[in-house]
Amino acid sequence: MSNIEQRLQQIEQNIQNACERSGRTRSDITVIAVTKEVSTERAIEVMNAGILDLGENRTEGLLAKQESIQKDAKWHFIGNVQSRKVRDLVNTIHCLHSLDRMSLAKEIQKRADQPIDCFVQVNVSGEETKSGVNPEELERFIEEIAAYDKIHVIGLMTMAPFTDDMEYIRTLFRQMKELRDKISVKQWEHAPCTQLSMGMSNDYEIAIEEGATHVRIGTALVGKESGETT
Repeated sequence: MSNIEQRLQQIEQNIQNACERSGRTRSDITVIAVTKEVSTERAIEVMNAGILDLGENRTEGLLAKQESIQKDAKWHFIGNVQSRKVRDLVNTIHCLHSLDRMSLAKEIQKRADQPIDCFVQVNVSGEETKSGVNPEELERFIEEIAAYDKIHVIGLMTMAPFTDDMEYIRTLFRQMKELRDKISVKQWEHAPCTQLSMGMSNDYEIAIEEGATHVRIGTALVGKESGETT
C-alpha cells in the first residue's frame, strides 16, 4: 500500500466517524485533494488511489497539471481569482470555490462558454486578511448574481482562521451552515445553494460534523513532495 493509500484510508475512517457522530452518510461528502504544492506525478497518485476531485489555487499550476492529466479529473479552483486570469481559467474547471465580488461575476459572465458551478466565498471570521463576502451582505450579493446566467451558485465556501481553538472554528462552521440554509430556503433558480465547502487537513472532521459537503484536504492526503507528512 502506498503512502497516499495509507493516508486516504485514515482520512476515510475519520470521515466515517464524523458522519456517524453527526448522523450523516459518507456519500454526502466530496473529498477534494489539494494538489497545489505537489507535482503532477503526485496528483496522478492521488487519482490512482480513487480521489478524482483535485484542487488548485493558481491558474498556472492548474493549467500545467491539466496539460498532463487529460481525463477523469474534476478540477476545483480554490484560490483567489484575478479578473485578468478568468479567460484562461473559467472554461477549464469543474467548479469555482472563490466567487467573492461582483467584478469577478461580471468577468465570468463575459468569458464562460456555459454556466459554471460556483461557491460564494464568505468571510465569516471577519479577518481583514481574508477574502470573501461579508455575511451581512451575502443575501444581497447572491440575489444580484441572478443577472448573470453563466453563474450557478451551488453553495458557500469559507476559509477557517489558523488557530488551535477548535471550538471557535466549530462556531464559524455552524454559522456558515446557518447562512447556507437562509439562502437555500429561498429556492432561487440561479442559487440552489445546497452545498458547503469548508474544512481542511486540520479541521475537516469538525466541518463535516457541522454540515460540510466538500472538504479540501492537502498535506494530510497528498503529503509533501518528499513523501513526508506534517
